[in-house]
Amino acid sequence: MTYSPLLSLLQTTLPLEGGRVGALPLLQHYWWLIISVLGALLVFMMFVQGANTLIFRVGRTEEERRMLINSTGRKWELTFTTLVTFGGAAFAAFPLFYSTSFGSAYWLWMAILVTFVIQAVSYEFQKKQELARVFQFGLQLNGLLGPLLIGGAVATFFEGSNFVVAKSNLTGVGNPVISSWANASHGLDALLNPWVLVLGFAVVFLTRILGLLYYMNNIDDEPIRQRCRSLLLGQTVPFLILFVAYVAHVLLKEGYAVDAQGIIVLEPMKYFNNLLALWPLAIVLVLGVVLVLYGIIKEIVNRRSGNSTSIWPVGIGTVLTVLVLLLLAGWNNTAFYPSTADLQSSLTIVNASSSEFTLRTMAYVSLLIPFVLAYIAYAWWQMDRKKIDREEIEGNDE
Repeated sequence: MTYSPLLSLLQTTLPLEGGRVGALPLLQHYWWLIISVLGALLVFMMFVQGANTLIFRVGRTEEERRMLINSTGRKWELTFTTLVTFGGAAFAAFPLFYSTSFGSAYWLWMAILVTFVIQAVSYEFQKKQELARVFQFGLQLNGLLGPLLIGGAVATFFEGSNFVVAKSNLTGVGNPVISSWANASHGLDALLNPWVLVLGFAVVFLTRILGLLYYMNNIDDEPIRQRCRSLLLGQTVPFLILFVAYVAHVLLKEGYAVDAQGIIVLEPMKYFNNLLALWPLAIVLVLGVVLVLYGIIKEIVNRRSGNSTSIWPVGIGTVLTVLVLLLLAGWNNTAFYPSTADLQSSLTIVNASSSEFTLRTMAYVSLLIPFVLAYIAYAWWQMDRKKIDREEIEGNDE
């Protein structure tokens, strides 16, 4: 199987076998790339959550709020599907990561899943007029907690988590659990780290920006577009402050490196060194940030009425930026899921991965991904051919 598009980027980070790139290391890097792409797409797709937090600020009447909910209601299932696909890919490619994070830190992930269940129920029962406000509150709750908790979970890739891995337990009859949390919080203790909250709230404000831009693109109603535009700057300023602070923190902090013997060591400015070693990622990062800023500034200064397309440069920029951050966490001999309880329990794409056979088989299956993305793009286009307007809402009342 040929992976030539990746070779130029990975040649400085992959072990060589007889002067050639080893198949297993390449597959491990390839699958971390796939998972990073899914994670980046998930952050973009959470515009649904961000939009729902602003239902009452954008919608002044019940009719307008129904327009907003109908708009995000067309896309919320794509967000949930992306989350499930991310978890499935992590389980198949890096099962030790899946069992450690999703299994040991289950209270954190249970909190995330509960918020999405609340979202699904809230959409399902929106037409019950007597409980409409309750379910609208449910959408807002998911819109705030979903991005905050998922952003916090991503932050643990850089800040570390409080777990211990004991592979020797696998052969034990009485205690076959490999990974365990070092305290009773089972993941919720990550929220006590202020830097985890910084990235979590940065994701919250980013999703609100994406949500406003989505409303402006998807709803054919000028009063709603004008309110969205007026709210945009107020979401952008805190996002930029939080995001710049966190990126600077990550690039300057000690990181979790893997030495030649496979020992986890702390390395000063590890993630900045990763960015220098994998310099094409630096170009992608700059491009992503420029696209986000371009789309936001373009919309803030825009005074013309009509359909907005700024969601696309900001959305693409978001995907590129998050993709680079996730790749920096796992490539170039870096522990992508570091342990603060036991440094040598930290997980890397080498010690947490599936077998070469499993990764290779899934790699062939992954060739279908472009076709799946093409179908999603086609379905999106079909759903948005007719923009949501007041006539549609009035027609549903008849």
